[in-house]
Amino acid sequence: MRSSKSRSRNKNRNNRPSGGNIINRVFDSQGPDGKVRGTPQQIIEKYNQLHRDAVLSGDRVDAENFAQHAEHYTRLLAEAQREVDAKREEQEEQNRQRQAERDRERNERMKAQEATANEQPAVQPGTEQPDVVMPEGQDSGLVETPEEKPKPPRKPRAPRKPRQQDPDSGGGGAAPDGGSAPEAAE
Repeated sequence: MRSSKSRSRNKNRNNRPSGGNIINRVFDSQGPDGKVRGTPQQIIEKYNQLHRDAVLSGDRVDAENFAQHAEHYTRLLAEAQREVDAKREEQEEQNRQRQAERDRERNERMKAQEATANEQPAVQPGTEQPDVVMPEGQDSGLVETPEEKPKPPRKPRAPRKPRQQDPDSGGGGAAPDGGSAPEAAE
């Protein structure tokens, strides 16, 4: 069975954050005046405030100590910002390269399309394809489509008969099912 000391040592070692975004990470700073918790920017502001308070109270040692703590987190934040900027520049460069490659490919496709269009003979306006007339009795091998068949003329429709009125309903028409239509409620 392990001792609790070794377990706590392992626990602390495994839970240590590795890298990540330091700019937004929350730190616990153990300063001379107790714990200060927050992002690096918040810790810098807190230590600068503590530095001003110590200067106003006349405590030069604490003032210097707070100034050094603020400077440490300022350097840490500046280094993290440089890394973020370098990473952003790298991403932008990769995006520019990808875009340039896409542009090159698009230009090559356009040139290839233009070349194939130039190779094909252009149909001059006014010159149409002649109709091929097959001699009677020979099959051309083509399938006749419904558009090609002539349509028979339509018969004209007979006029509609007027509605017959039901003498029971008092002028209203009969319902389509033969029963009387329901009356509207007033």
